[in-house]
Amino acid sequence: MLYTSTRDNSIRVSAAQAIAQGISEEGGLFVPVELPQFSIEKISSMVSMSYIDRAKTVLKEFLTDFSDEELNYCVEGAYAAEKFSSSKVAPTVNVDGNKNILELWHGPTCAFKDMALQLLPYLMTVSAKKTADGKTIVILVATSGDTGKAALEGFKNVDNTKILVFYPVDGVSPMQKLQMTTQEGDNVAVCAINGNFDDAQSAVKSIFTNSEIKAQLAEKNMMFSSANSINWGRLVPQIVYYFSTYCDMLEMGKIKAGDEINVVVPTGNFGNILAGYYAKKMGLPIKKLVCASNSNNVLTDFLKTGTYNKNRDFYTTTSPSMDILISSNLERLLYHMSGENAELVADLMTQLADNGEYTVSDELIADIKEVFSAGFTSEESVDSTIKNHFNSYNYLCDTHTAVAVKVYDDYVAETGDDIPTVIDSTASPYKFSASVLNAVNGDTAQLDEFEMVDELNKVTGADVPKPLASLKDKTVRFTDVCNKEDMSQMVFKLLDL
Repeated sequence: MLYTSTRDNSIRVSAAQAIAQGISEEGGLFVPVELPQFSIEKISSMVSMSYIDRAKTVLKEFLTDFSDEELNYCVEGAYAAEKFSSSKVAPTVNVDGNKNILELWHGPTCAFKDMALQLLPYLMTVSAKKTADGKTIVILVATSGDTGKAALEGFKNVDNTKILVFYPVDGVSPMQKLQMTTQEGDNVAVCAINGNFDDAQSAVKSIFTNSEIKAQLAEKNMMFSSANSINWGRLVPQIVYYFSTYCDMLEMGKIKAGDEINVVVPTGNFGNILAGYYAKKMGLPIKKLVCASNSNNVLTDFLKTGTYNKNRDFYTTTSPSMDILISSNLERLLYHMSGENAELVADLMTQLADNGEYTVSDELIADIKEVFSAGFTSEESVDSTIKNHFNSYNYLCDTHTAVAVKVYDDYVAETGDDIPTVIDSTASPYKFSASVLNAVNGDTAQLDEFEMVDELNKVTGADVPKPLASLKDKTVRFTDVCNKEDMSQMVFKLLDL
């Protein structure tokens, strides 16, 4: 299995090189040259497997330069029983009829990013030994909330790595902020920026491709890599859980082998839903991928019209991990759906950088619409969805999952397409206690963060994840704030260079 770049498809690199490097030299994203194929028989054979064995079955097709021993080390370390509160790792829960919830938040930071970021440090360590010649890898991360903590937790005290995380100062929940600023580990650092996630992400990409900064790091035997979903090592683990949930639904008797399902994903940077697209292209019987957005509905507009336009109002919502106007992984989809036209993709990304928008051809958007549907949800609907879903099914959603539930309900009402469906649940409701408690029980103004957790537990009976409960007694370690223009200087400060 070789990898190429979305902006230069003459490039060929190994999986290890793609993972260690993070992003291609010219700014493109690494993608597989071809996708492995899974027959229904092969998928059915995975039903009796544990999540770890399902992961090995899928990942070995992509990581062909990893030995069996290396793959076992990575996967067994990432999904060890003590790290996840569910023995299924990512359980599928039937809520009602054909509506199923894929719970991706049973890991150590209570968000779906753990599914990839518990594995990435292992992949990175093995990849670096193969390709990085003993360099210290500096993991540079922009986060809208969940990636930051999951990356910090995954990389803390990993040999020959340092990890720097930047988050929007007013763009994460209090619990998310506390998770990051109290992070333990000798190789970690965290800084807030005055701006939004897109500001942080754009600055990180700029730093990645700045030859002067890279040269200064090289003098210290360091190199950049990424833990954002622009890194293939972040994206490939996410493919696994789509195969796993299909196997779970077979095991539960909700579908028969070969039956199609729909998948609904609350979407920000487009990595989670793109992993579903890869699974579909590999042979998993997915009929439609439904992209769910909040008020920052740039993806909904693109998937309906073919015009991507980030020149719009930015909203800070109760689902902050989706508060994004530049969805980086859409670049990978454009590459695949355009017939691997790297020149077109490079041109579209230049237009986006220069003008903030681009429009694809009628033919291309028509092809995309064959695979994807899209909808968005207002803030008011999020609250009512959380409350109604809990009252109807005794199932408590976080704000991001509620966006997906509402978009799914609207999709079924509009299309009548109510085949068995999986809705990705991307975070524990306790990561957003204020919003969820307010939706279920009314005003929370008099309560602090941990009182809200206690009250939400009292009102709903939903278990409080131990990693969140334990934050109460942790000391804040990181208080730096910088402007987006000063992020490169802050990188050197945080690295003590």
